[in-house]
Amino acid sequence: MDVDTVAALVDLGDDTMDMTRRQVLAYSAAGAALPPDHWWEETLDRAQSRSAVSRQSVTPAHVQAVQAAMGHHSRQDQLLGGRAGSSALTAYLRADVADYLARRFPSESLRRDMFGAAAELVYLSAWMAFDSSDHGAAQTRFNLAVSMAAEAGDGPLAGHILRAAAHQAVDLHHPKRALELADGSLAQRRYAQASPRERALLGVVHARALALSRRDTEARAALHRAAEDLSNARPTDEPARVFFFGEASLAHETACTLRDLGDLRAAEKEFEHSVRTRALPFARTHVVTLGYLGAVQVRQGQVEAACATWSRALDSMDGIASGRVQDTVVQMRRALRPVLARGGRVAATLDQRADEMLRSVG
Repeated sequence: MDVDTVAALVDLGDDTMDMTRRQVLAYSAAGAALPPDHWWEETLDRAQSRSAVSRQSVTPAHVQAVQAAMGHHSRQDQLLGGRAGSSALTAYLRADVADYLARRFPSESLRRDMFGAAAELVYLSAWMAFDSSDHGAAQTRFNLAVSMAAEAGDGPLAGHILRAAAHQAVDLHHPKRALELADGSLAQRRYAQASPRERALLGVVHARALALSRRDTEARAALHRAAEDLSNARPTDEPARVFFFGEASLAHETACTLRDLGDLRAAEKEFEHSVRTRALPFARTHVVTLGYLGAVQVRQGQVEAACATWSRALDSMDGIASGRVQDTVVQMRRALRPVLARGGRVAATLDQRADEMLRSVG
């Protein structure tokens, strides 16, 4: 994870790189091992002693601009999916943000603030790549964001990023890698120093990683702690990056954990709770939740209910550019195929709609 962050930002999303370099962007199940404890302090020390490349200075206004960009792009991602605006975000990181990081910093606190704001924005670009199913690029960007969080000396932010990388590994069914990352998100006081809402987010993804590794009792205990943490959350004194995580999100991740533990009835209840409490700005995740709910229902033999749920999912997809949403449709058709005859005309119509949806997005 020892990288030149400015150079890495300039290279971010470079489609002109040769094939040898682009092959590095394939997702690696092993990934880069989590750095040892001393790496975090050494990375911060190097960042504090690094010489400026530019004669210009960073001001608080530059930090505020990067933070504002984070808010804008994060909300756009939730509403329209990771493919919407990703190229604009990458261009902003490669030009403006890279330029700010190369400048002089009048104070250590301002340097930390800028590197923290930049790390959050790189993390968001990684999450958007993950949502777009560009998994190699997402992994590379998560690693870069972790390095930048270390340069900012921000433990909770590093935990937040490692949690997102663990989520990716869970979705790609790499249990060992997922648990390593999820454990890392809680280590070195990252969990202890985080706000209650962020603790709940770290904890529920840890529960998912435990479930994927078949550590059932520990997974259920982690779910309980996450629910307790969220109950203690207050809207004040917490980072803006956790604005999306609330009751509906906790229910969604809890349901995924219970589903992976084989408790389909409990998972169905939690998915239904998530659907009932999800607000409009989080349209992308709402569609994914409906897709998962339908899959749990059909696994329990509830074909009519699953078709109704999946029909709602298709109704809600307009305008969303997301690889995960597209995969929801693929998995829907796969789960529907064995029971297509039992579902009658409703199931056949749903399957046709899903096929047309996939054709329309390529």
